[in-house]
Amino acid sequence: MASPGTRESDTGHDHRPSGAGSAVQLAVGGVAVLLIALLAALLAGGSLTEAVPENLSDPGDATRWGLPIAKAANDVLGAVTVGLLLMAALLLPAGKGLLGDQAQGYVRAASWAALGWGAAAALTLVLQLSDILGMPPLTVLGNELTSYAGGIAQGRSLMLVILIATGVALAGRSVGSSTGALGMLGLALAGLVPPALTGHAASSPNHELAVTGVALHVLAISVWVGGIAAVGYHALRPAGTAMPEVADRFSRIALWAYIGVAVSGAASSLSRLYAVHQLWTEPYGRLILAKIALFAALGAVGYLHRTRTVPRVAEGAGRRLFARIAAVEVLIMSAVMGLAVALSRTDPPDPPETPGGEVDPVRELLGFAMPPPPTFGGYLTLWRPDLFFIIAIAVLGGLYAAAVVRLVRRGDPWPWGRTVAWFLGLLTMVAVLLSGISTYAMVLFSTHMVQHMVLSMLTPILLVLGAPATLALRALKPARKRGDRGPREWLNLFLQSRFASLVTHPAVAAPLFVVSTYALYFTPLFGTLMSAHLGHLVMNTHFILTGFLFYWIVVGIDPAPRKIPFLLRIVLLLLVMGFHAFFGIAIMMQSAPIGMEYYGQFDVPWQSDVAATQYEGGGIAWAIGEIPTALVLLVLVRQWSRDEERTERRRIRHSRRDGSDDADMDDYNAYLKRLEEQAKRQG
Repeated sequence: MASPGTRESDTGHDHRPSGAGSAVQLAVGGVAVLLIALLAALLAGGSLTEAVPENLSDPGDATRWGLPIAKAANDVLGAVTVGLLLMAALLLPAGKGLLGDQAQGYVRAASWAALGWGAAAALTLVLQLSDILGMPPLTVLGNELTSYAGGIAQGRSLMLVILIATGVALAGRSVGSSTGALGMLGLALAGLVPPALTGHAASSPNHELAVTGVALHVLAISVWVGGIAAVGYHALRPAGTAMPEVADRFSRIALWAYIGVAVSGAASSLSRLYAVHQLWTEPYGRLILAKIALFAALGAVGYLHRTRTVPRVAEGAGRRLFARIAAVEVLIMSAVMGLAVALSRTDPPDPPETPGGEVDPVRELLGFAMPPPPTFGGYLTLWRPDLFFIIAIAVLGGLYAAAVVRLVRRGDPWPWGRTVAWFLGLLTMVAVLLSGISTYAMVLFSTHMVQHMVLSMLTPILLVLGAPATLALRALKPARKRGDRGPREWLNLFLQSRFASLVTHPAVAAPLFVVSTYALYFTPLFGTLMSAHLGHLVMNTHFILTGFLFYWIVVGIDPAPRKIPFLLRIVLLLLVMGFHAFFGIAIMMQSAPIGMEYYGQFDVPWQSDVAATQYEGGGIAWAIGEIPTALVLLVLVRQWSRDEERTERRRIRHSRRDGSDDADMDDYNAYLKRLEEQAKRQG
């Protein structure tokens, strides 16, 4: 029977129309809305009506109309693949790490969706080359296509999508565990990013906002669109089980996705628009306004979901109502994705011209003009808003603070020193990644070395001493159903995994920490990574992660796969620090400048001697290692002392409980201690 105040259809007992029929109707409606929005936006943006210059060839109507449709199919099928895998890996309850029948069905469906995704990416590759060369699609098949797919960034990104989508399609035929499904989900999410990094973001002057903004935007909206489509379909299915858990879990994920879309959309707009009036005076800006309006409507629908339908589903009712509101949400999202594809085909406004109309090579490469000579005030004021690290720092700080608050409200103690260490670690990231140090690190090797040393040798120590994994395990609630996997179970599984055991082995973590530094600076890799914003992000993230792994095994508080004796930790620390000191000396002894593949692309007018700057950088690398070494040694000695005290107390308890001969020795030691205290009082 239906609960009071609800209609029979809201309880899920009225199956008219059938779940499959409703899903087909929703899919057809979503495609229709997407195509209508795409066509309207393309016409408004002028990309379809723009006349081809006489000196350029026309690829023809097949490319002009087919390329936006192929891109839309690529985006939609990628989102559907992600949504189906999200349902299988994280939303449906699992049984002891194994997928249920319905979850396996969603993995198989994701396999077919990934196959279509790869085909759409291949079609996009052909039509994109046709559009660039101004040739009909069939005429570019052959050597031109091979060269484009292997030698141009846009072509390589689509080839990567094809390979990843094919891998997901093949893996989906055999995966039967939650871990496997989660791995497929991670792979699918990785496949969404490459094309986003080679479009307008790659040419935007604000690299720190544009590159991260567009990547986050694609990821967040794909999780949101694909997830709501999968959950809505699951609600329509008469056999769809565990709907309360599915709705509750996706509601939390959708909130994070909504925030991600909002933040990344704002950052992307700021990186491509140079004045507020361009929102209504430029075709690109008007399309952004249309996306903002649809985004606000999605927020209202999401709020309705969270406040009305999710609580009703939790009570065992409201499945049909949930599905109907989800259908509205899918239709609006289809229009949003159509607008997104049209935006990718619409030219953003041109940047303001520099005095004299000359192109500034430094701005083209770095995303900002050459800074003035370095001063203390410059380090404090010339901040760069790097969206990737802003989000990382905000999320890490917010989650840690929320976990501490949960423990305090529960009455559980948490050492204040760990909290201070964690936030000091985040503060060091702010200091060298967002301040003027980050700005000058792009043009001065010596300042870059300050950034490197802090990120690899100071920040990780403080973060490790914050014990984030221990805090998370204490703050997160276990899964409601025994055998299911929530965030706590996934974290515990990772800490006990073979991967964690491998990367935290001293024979892996220590060489990774040391050898990667030598490999970076004494090969062309340094110049290559510095020349692209994405490479710079990867490099700085690598510094933090490898440092975190090394110091985790040396002074880590969090549970680790193996316990290393304290004496071995000290030996390992001194050995690694010796290699780091020698690295600084090796930099100082270099006769040829390092990284000229990057630094040779521009001149620093106030820098008189590149070799002197490099020598300063080597001196910084050599000298700065003394501070973290001393800090870690102090922490190690304290940890060793406390461990010995705990071991002694444990031995005393066991000996007294067992009545062993050690009890006499313990009494004798206590007698000597009393005599010592008495002598001190008399003295």
